[in-house]
Amino acid sequence: MVDVESEVPPLPPRYRFRDLLLGDQGWQNDDRVQVEFYMNENTFKERLKLFFIKNQRSSLRIRLFNFSLKLLSCLLYIIRVLLENPSQGNEWSHIFWVNRSLPLWGLQVSVALISLFETILLGYLSYKGNIWEQILRVPFILEIINAVPFIISIFWPSLRNLFVPVFLNCWLAKHALENMINDLHRAIQRTQSAMFNQVLILISTLLCLIFTCICGIQHLERIGKKLNLFDSLYFCIVTFSTVGFGDVTPETWPSKLFVVAMICVALVVLPIQFEQLAYLWMERQKSGGNYSRHRAQTEKHVVLCVSSLKIDLLMDFLNEFYAHPRLQDYYVVILCPTEMDAQVRRVLQIPMWAQRVIYLQGSALKDQDLLRAKMDDAEACFILSSRCEVDRTSSDHQTILRAWAVKDFAPNCPLYVQILKPENKFHIKFADHVVCEEEFKYAMLALNCVCPATSTLITLLVHTSRGQEGQQSPEQWQKTYGRCSGNEVYHIVLEESTFFAEYEGKSFTYASFHAHKKFGVCLIGVRREDNKNILLNPGPRYILNATDICFYINITKEENSAFKNQDQQRKSNIPRSFYHGPSRLPVHSIIASMGTVAIDLQDTSCRPASGPTLSLPVEGGREARRPSIAPVLEVADAASIQTCDLLSDQSEDEAAPDEEAAGAEYAKGYPPYSPYIGSSPTFCHLLQEKVPFCCLRLDKSCQHNYYEDAKAYGFKNKLIIVAAETAGNGLYNFIVPLRAYYRPKKELNPIVLLLDNPCGVSFAANMVVVDKESTMSAEEDYMADAKTIVNVQTLFRLFSSLSIITELTHPANMRFMQFRAKDCYSLALSKLEKKERERGSNLAFMFRLPFAAGRVFSISMLDTLLYQSFVKEYMISITRLLLGLDTIPGSGFLCSMKITEEDLWIRTYARLYQKLCSSTGDVPIGVYRTESQRLTASESREIASQSQISINVEEWEDTKDCKEPGHHRSLHRNSTSSDQSEHPLLRRKSMQWARRLSRKGPKHSGKTAEKITQQRLNLYRRSERQELAELVKNRMKHLGLSTVGYDEMNDHQSTLSYILINPSPDTRLELNDVVYLIRPDPLSYLPNSEASRKNSVCNITGHDSREETQL
Repeated sequence: MVDVESEVPPLPPRYRFRDLLLGDQGWQNDDRVQVEFYMNENTFKERLKLFFIKNQRSSLRIRLFNFSLKLLSCLLYIIRVLLENPSQGNEWSHIFWVNRSLPLWGLQVSVALISLFETILLGYLSYKGNIWEQILRVPFILEIINAVPFIISIFWPSLRNLFVPVFLNCWLAKHALENMINDLHRAIQRTQSAMFNQVLILISTLLCLIFTCICGIQHLERIGKKLNLFDSLYFCIVTFSTVGFGDVTPETWPSKLFVVAMICVALVVLPIQFEQLAYLWMERQKSGGNYSRHRAQTEKHVVLCVSSLKIDLLMDFLNEFYAHPRLQDYYVVILCPTEMDAQVRRVLQIPMWAQRVIYLQGSALKDQDLLRAKMDDAEACFILSSRCEVDRTSSDHQTILRAWAVKDFAPNCPLYVQILKPENKFHIKFADHVVCEEEFKYAMLALNCVCPATSTLITLLVHTSRGQEGQQSPEQWQKTYGRCSGNEVYHIVLEESTFFAEYEGKSFTYASFHAHKKFGVCLIGVRREDNKNILLNPGPRYILNATDICFYINITKEENSAFKNQDQQRKSNIPRSFYHGPSRLPVHSIIASMGTVAIDLQDTSCRPASGPTLSLPVEGGREARRPSIAPVLEVADAASIQTCDLLSDQSEDEAAPDEEAAGAEYAKGYPPYSPYIGSSPTFCHLLQEKVPFCCLRLDKSCQHNYYEDAKAYGFKNKLIIVAAETAGNGLYNFIVPLRAYYRPKKELNPIVLLLDNPCGVSFAANMVVVDKESTMSAEEDYMADAKTIVNVQTLFRLFSSLSIITELTHPANMRFMQFRAKDCYSLALSKLEKKERERGSNLAFMFRLPFAAGRVFSISMLDTLLYQSFVKEYMISITRLLLGLDTIPGSGFLCSMKITEEDLWIRTYARLYQKLCSSTGDVPIGVYRTESQRLTASESREIASQSQISINVEEWEDTKDCKEPGHHRSLHRNSTSSDQSEHPLLRRKSMQWARRLSRKGPKHSGKTAEKITQQRLNLYRRSERQELAELVKNRMKHLGLSTVGYDEMNDHQSTLSYILINPSPDTRLELNDVVYLIRPDPLSYLPNSEASRKNSVCNITGHDSREETQL
């Protein structure tokens, strides 16, 4: 083995122990050279240059001293003129010689020496090789003229009284002032506006012209009128103002020539200065100037950062921001890199906005522009993305950089950021409030498929309104719909509330029901004082504390409400309910509802599809008394709440064997992968085994299956088709709510991502059309929705029974959805929208039938969600919980139930509220109602005529070879009464009849001609709807598809749908009403044992002690 120590080389001689002790002393004998850098700056000239020119503060002091010297020389000239006695006579010598006292001469000589020395020194320091460039400069020439004669007079005493035009030092003072202002800006690191510099130059130029003219005329008139300084000032002001009284005029030709020269100089110099000032003023108007530092310290303001400002975006922000009373004194500073367009300029000139909105053209990436906007003193900064760009990822990148720049410049300024794509959200995680457009968009589209008009519900909740829309309309549904649209989400501390203070120590559902019964407010959520998480409907087991923050839905917040007891209401004859209208119950109906005191414990078994079953109780003596509802307990126990255990799906117990085998493929759990950082984990239905990627193509077969279309798969439930441009990460928020754990397995709809051409529409229950990025048009913003609107209109015309949910970029384009040019009702709604807009409504589009029914929405409507968060910081959290974007343990979720004929015994919304709170703990928040649309007499006749001319072609083809003419005639007679949905009319029928009649000859020619004429008339009178139905059916037959499920006449023309948010307690329930519910989290109070969980799914027990009816 080789010795390791022998392989280590010995240390050099200089690496001894002594060197280790003495440190670097052993290096003193090395051949190293010390190098000094920047030796050129150590020269005498460079040091002087550093002091006089380069150093900002010392240069500023030098220029201030020079400016003071020039002013002092001008002051000495005025003193000399005032002390001089006017000489007699008109000799020319009076122009060249003056009377100057010795002390005054001494001061002027001292000033001249210092000025000349400084000028020569600065010329030497700024010398760059061209001596004539230094000599021929105007300031140097003026300095020589004013200083050299005084210096010569030191050596030649007879020249002490020689006239020297010292008043020309005013121009040197002007030059020193300009340099001083520039050095001042550099020294304090503060950029003043060019407007200030130009105004200063103009004023100084004007003063120099006037002072030069005064002194020149006064001196030249020494041989004339002997004018003093005041008379010369008067003459100059009158002359330069173009007034010209003529009482004071120059007499000598030198003074006249001087006046002409000064006027020429003024005509050349002043227009140039005014032109530059006007140009800077126009540029200032474009860029917006600066936000005053004094105003920023005394007044509150917010900053709005956008890449391009459109009039719709501006008005949405201003209307929503200033809708809150406490924000009326705030200023809004808009920071935008583009120039203000004409529409925005006109709006900002309105006095209402001109005093509160300031537009600054600049970039958020520049500290100078952020300083102009006083970002460090702002109360908040709103950063909005440009959704109209084709490349939304690039738009997000710009938003991220703006957010970073603002956070770096003003770390304490709250940030409200709008982002487009969810994968970019983690870059701005530091922001106080973030709204991701694609997250909210896809979540609302998904809930629209299972809870109709969820997008309209959320849009109305996040808009500020007083509920005055539609109150002037003759339509009752518009009045009710507009009144209920004024409901918003508010908050208040429990112990400070009149609504909820009395429910301290009671259950949440008890407080929610009784607050709605007593005050008409809907308690939807709560938050502990020591917890940041908001819980929507935490359930009947949640006990309210005095310090809890309650979140409720109401027309206005409690602080703006007045309360009257029953005696005051009777005196003032004011109805007790906040709502008015025909929805109130008659007195005898209310008395009848209170007729019984006993309790009927009813079978309230769970209905997974639409919520709890509200059927009549099955009891032997039910005919002897009216059905009643169990009371809502103050403190719930385990036996009083119907806990629908959704972990063990109820549908599994009732499923068939083949369905059980299919259900075994699913398991409940969290998705193993997250598509982007920041997505909330959601407990949902998952497949037991991961499906290969090749099996995801619906239109192509693979080695695992041979299906090539939706029909081959044999789906038991209707499809949900998503028509999108690309399968982005935002689709995760569309799929997860539709696969949430609380949805039964047998009701999970297959989801088809349609990325190319439409297919499988006839098998779909809902079709979701997402706005496409490639349709964005830079030429005209509102044309960005053109392709989407026309494609959806085509689907609507061909498949009128298909539920199409469309997303648009601009809310104004909603009027083109389901467009009918000759529909009188649509024209009436258009006039109503214009009237509401004239009244100043922020929700003028709410009465459009597609929006009211939840078939169309614009993501720009949710911009108000970000604006409202400045006042209601909880609005984003509540909206995310309602849409299922966030899941918090113990917080409920949004779902819906449909009112059937078996549920109409409930009668009123208040009784439904009580029924749900006492049985399942659900809290209703609104009703989606569908009504029959009243048709005019002309429309009714048109529909009747269309139904009369429809002909059963299928039956005619089956009997066309029949030899019995009587049978043919009977078929022809019966064709007029056939059902329009089963008898499409074909044009070839008339042609075949005409050919047959032509072969038969002239027999019965009169009747035949009459029949042909009638048939031809019917062909021309047939509806466009029938032609489209014929086209679609023929196409489906050609593809081998069944036409049984195709309903060609159901185009929703005779119905209208709308939402009632938090309706009055006495609102009558109607058939097919869909009730929005916030259902408590089933995982928050699951029974311990499996047996108790199975038994608690569909059973409710009661106690004899709770035998009183709560209405």
